Amino acid sequence: MRRITRIATVGIASAALALSATACGKTSTEGKSEKKGPSAAIAYDIGGRGDQSFNDAAYAGLQKAEKDLGVKGKEAEPSEGESDADKVQRLTELARAGNNPVIGVGFAYAPAIKKVAEKYPDTTFGIIDDTSVTGKNIANLVFNEEEGSYLAGVAAAKATKTNTVGYIGGVEVPLIKKFEAGFVQGVKDTNPKAKVLTQYLTQPPNFDGFAKPDLGKAAAQGQLDKGADVIYHAAGLAGTGAIEAAAKAGKWAIGVDSDQYNQAGLAEYKDKILTSVTKDVSDSVYNLIKSVKAGKPQTGEVRYGLATDGVGLAESNPEFTKMTDVTAAVKKAKLDIVSGKIKVKTTP
Repeated sequence: MRRITRIATVGIASAALALSATACGKTSTEGKSEKKGPSAAIAYDIGGRGDQSFNDAAYAGLQKAEKDLGVKGKEAEPSEGESDADKVQRLTELARAGNNPVIGVGFAYAPAIKKVAEKYPDTTFGIIDDTSVTGKNIANLVFNEEEGSYLAGVAAAKATKTNTVGYIGGVEVPLIKKFEAGFVQGVKDTNPKAKVLTQYLTQPPNFDGFAKPDLGKAAAQGQLDKGADVIYHAAGLAGTGAIEAAAKAGKWAIGVDSDQYNQAGLAEYKDKILTSVTKDVSDSVYNLIKSVKAGKPQTGEVRYGLATDGVGLAESNPEFTKMTDVTAAVKKAKLDIVSGKIKVKTTP
């Protein structure tokens, strides 16, 4: 097995080094005495743990399961430029070791899970953000990202002073276009005169747009130069660069997946993180582990939406909560989405 460098929860500069590590999946328990009892594993997406966003949210769910359920958690990091074969090897090793469930963090794990789940029918496999691969022992943990993004659009449209806001997507794939669709709709429904600058960092099969903060920083700077004073990113680790650029310019950033205001690695910029579109990735991981331990494993589509607080808009920044006109508009929009009065688009 090739070895990896563990990615700690660090600041932007250190986290940007994450993909320099090569791995097929060293676990966090390697080198420690093995405990008896159930174990669960997560295999991280591009950027790895320490991205202050998507992967860290999954890790929080594993941590909670360790604490509340007495489950031993194992983690496996991605490698730079890895293939589907690398993912198959990683998931196979985790399943063979007896971990149950085994969770792939991100849609990129779909081909690998399809292959490995068939070989380990008694193991439950979870995949986050994908419904393309199905099976009797596969749980598809998915979210209504467009709904949370609509609320971000409402907030951005109310907070902007220049009538220009920005959206930065990591990689131009259908999932990330859902974020764009909801955000743009929320902006336009709230302020038809507002302009939305949209940019994607990379095109598949290049997934650096989820991994390299310098790309997010450059894109945000370009939008700032064009007058944007609120920038929303859906770019994982790369998006931390966008937050840095906005904050240093004294403008607002809107985070994604985790409540990025509370991420330790972004503490330097937190005052300018207006809010974040949250996805309850943490509870999706925890709930799947809990279901397996209870002997009633989740399978099929498990969807998290605004109505159940599976997605939402964070209110940690006190400056955001002081903006009563903004928060009132967000609250009304949430009620209208949940009631069905507002239908949020899933494509731009």
